[in-house]
Amino acid sequence: MPRNAEGIAAALDSVRRIDFYRELLAAAPEDAEAVLRRWWCEAMLDTDPSGDRFTEAALNGTLPTKSVAVAVARRQAAGLPVE
Repeated sequence: MPRNAEGIAAALDSVRRIDFYRELLAAAPEDAEAVLRRWWCEAMLDTDPSGDRFTEAALNGTLPTKSVAVAVARRQAAGLPVE
């Protein structure tokens, strides 16, 4: 899915698409990137067949976690940027 407003909107159902556009249009320019990032994650979960399972595990506190150090090491090993 494209990581832009059009791609995000296309992945959301009509009700959530309206909420997304409403939030994006109300955001200050310096906050727009954070709105896009959050809604891209929402859209990815909506299109992932196992998204409900991940959401349920997160809400129940049973979602496996890892430390920031482990996540950074994995990104570095894969040659991905670490900011």
